[in-house]
Amino acid sequence: MNKATLIETLAQKANVSKKQAEDLVDALMQTIMDTIKDGGEVTLTGFGTFSARVRKGREGINPRSKTSITIPPTKVVKFKAGKVLKETLKSSSNTPAAV
Repeated sequence: MNKATLIETLAQKANVSKKQAEDLVDALMQTIMDTIKDGGEVTLTGFGTFSARVRKGREGINPRSKTSITIPPTKVVKFKAGKVLKETLKSSSNTPAAV
């Protein structure tokens, strides 16, 4: 599902216009981004928690020149799935076979 499909589905389920649904999706995404950018976290009970963490720096190898490089620390987004989301996925009837 992409953003356009999400907006269309929300508009139908919430009985609002596509423009209103788009505004809500945009506001939700911007709020989540602003909150985790400022060091906070967003918890949607049952769904999950969005937060930011710092991935520590490490040594790497440039594949072209085979020389050692230093990869600096960077902020990355972390998502921890909530209990209801996990249970929903576990109970899904079209679970792929384990490899």
